[in-house]
Amino acid sequence: MKKQFMVLGLGRFGSSLTRTLIKNGHEVLAVDKNETLVQEISSIATHVVQADCTDKSVLQELGASNFSHAIVAIGEDLQASILATLLLKELNVPKVTAKAKNENHGSVLSKIGADQIVYPERDMATRLGNQLSSDNMIDSIELSPDYNLVELKAPASMHQQTLLELNIRANYGCTIIAIKTGEEINISPLAEDQIQMGDTLLLIGSNDNIRSLERDYERS
Repeated sequence: MKKQFMVLGLGRFGSSLTRTLIKNGHEVLAVDKNETLVQEISSIATHVVQADCTDKSVLQELGASNFSHAIVAIGEDLQASILATLLLKELNVPKVTAKAKNENHGSVLSKIGADQIVYPERDMATRLGNQLSSDNMIDSIELSPDYNLVELKAPASMHQQTLLELNIRANYGCTIIAIKTGEEINISPLAEDQIQMGDTLLLIGSNDNIRSLERDYERS
């Protein structure tokens, strides 16, 4: 279903987000006071406006209250980020997602009503750190501070063993929710399904349990 988004701030994060939303078939009103940034995105954005996001009358004129979701992607100017978020909530935008630079910034955004806080730099650094720490991890998505969804290259020690034989859930509290063999993906694999050399596992579990599983199978 096509959705309508308002994106405030067209730095690296905001412009990338705008491009992705448009690529996925949605309509986007992109706003920034920097003329250069506006021009860079004008060729692909559904609507793009050079304006001050911290001016309530401007947001009203742009019809901010008509959007079901607004994203405050303002980066370095924390005061502008906070003010824009506050104004959007005052204009009764149903959902406001705000980019936070750090935990203190995020705490303020949350207190003034932001519905979702994202930490792009922290989250990217965490994902990269997890990947660099593991010889088998391909990618990871943080579901909560304690739980991750990880894409893991099957260790050689799992070769030709079934899920029943490995008993990952009982031994480690983790669940293999998919097995990728080449271009084929086995969703919700059965207990008798076998893991082969080169397979990719989609695994969900706590960070500590995933690390324990990796350590044990790397040693074996």
